[in-house]
Amino acid sequence: MNKLLQREAAITLVKDTFSRYLCDYLHLTRVSSPLIVLDGTGINDDLNGIERPVGFPIKSLNEQRAVVVHSLAKWKRLRLKELEVEAGRGILTDMRALRPDEDYSPIHSIYVDQWDWEKHIEPADRNLQFLRKTVKSIYMAIKETEQVVAQYYPEITPSLPEDIQFIHSEELLQRFPDLSPKERENAIAKEYGAVFIIGIGGKLSKGEIHDGRAADYDDWSTENEEGYKGLNGDIIVWHPVLQSAFELSSMGIRVDKKAMTTQLKENNCEERATLSFHKMLLNGELPESIGGGIGQSRICMFMLKKLHIGEVQVSIWPADEKAKMEKTGVTLL
Repeated sequence: MNKLLQREAAITLVKDTFSRYLCDYLHLTRVSSPLIVLDGTGINDDLNGIERPVGFPIKSLNEQRAVVVHSLAKWKRLRLKELEVEAGRGILTDMRALRPDEDYSPIHSIYVDQWDWEKHIEPADRNLQFLRKTVKSIYMAIKETEQVVAQYYPEITPSLPEDIQFIHSEELLQRFPDLSPKERENAIAKEYGAVFIIGIGGKLSKGEIHDGRAADYDDWSTENEEGYKGLNGDIIVWHPVLQSAFELSSMGIRVDKKAMTTQLKENNCEERATLSFHKMLLNGELPESIGGGIGQSRICMFMLKKLHIGEVQVSIWPADEKAKMEKTGVTLL
């Protein structure tokens, strides 16, 4: 079989295996999802709050503007309500997005493919214990996928530790006060092998955030049981080929009315409260939920121990990037 075809078969194995385990462990049902949504509804995600969406007018809707999604964090919560999903169960989508403001790198592309999932929870589940339990379930799906890959491809050595560790972004700052956020991630990922960094988006003791998060989906402001702020975070592993920290997922318990009001104010975007999604949330019309995105290409890149995300997805790359990778023996799809 052609080498690229062999790689495509391996990619399919990883995606099919992981998504099956994820559905089983989190009690998710696969659903269809949109590539585009209407602009001005507040449904599309701003991610860090500054990215520009790809947009265009629709002739049949009197030139009303539509935008290609960045992710589906808020759409999924609406969908939970529309599908009347009961507490304890959720939905999984194959999300496709375009992020033209993304900076190219070996692990970043303007084309994004991820498993976007959302689960209906009870108000009493809005705590660290429930967050940790959910993270551990996702990690089990990742671990078991790694074992399946090793069975099919014995030349690929499993590298994940038995358990994932947890640390708050403030604790991480205190441990490595002289390092940048990315350097801190590298240090802790190398030490633990797999770690969930809690509390992404809110200001830390030095007045800076660990990383950006929009104000209207993850809850990064609620004080948790350990005295820190935030009920969200990132799953990060140590990539043995890249020799660096490698983010697989961004996720969290979603904002309630109080958290969103606080976060909109803190991010100076209180005007968003007038958008349709935000009004529904503030009026108590949406279910409490937990959710996140898990990069499909990221999972494949990690499982197959690849150096560049272009080895596991088709996208647009600068000519000099492709030429540089070819010189190192790496062929992009």
